[in-house]
Amino acid sequence: MHLLLLNGPNLNLLGQREPGLYGRQTLDQIETSLCERACADGLTLECFQSNFEGALVDRIHQAMGKVDGILINAGAYTHTSIAIRDALLGTAIPYVELHLSNTHAREPFRHRSFLADRAVGVICGFGPVSYDLALDGLVRHLRNSASGGKS
Repeated sequence: MHLLLLNGPNLNLLGQREPGLYGRQTLDQIETSLCERACADGLTLECFQSNFEGALVDRIHQAMGKVDGILINAGAYTHTSIAIRDALLGTAIPYVELHLSNTHAREPFRHRSFLADRAVGVICGFGPVSYDLALDGLVRHLRNSASGGKS
């Protein structure tokens, strides 16, 4: 199973950006740990981060027919990007939305997601563990779908 992890704007600053809110782990540390977990489970996980909306849209397009599922922390684009939503829907790749912080416990503008209503699931508020939970949920969903819904 081949999966893609997408990280949006400012996530390259993890470890130094508001550590009280986002923690001290860097994005590289989170990605390395997640890739090791995926590999141990016989999965391939590719990681991509960009501060540019168009680059994320392009990467989603490139994934069509090549990946089984997407993990996406779109950062602030979660609340603003119809383009990323349309790319995810247009490629029809199952995806899980994830966030380090609990977006529902933050500013009101962060309560709305343009991605959540079509996601397999949404994980937020568990810090870096959100990535692990999202991976587990997506893999279980894809395996369940492949087996025709039989556990």
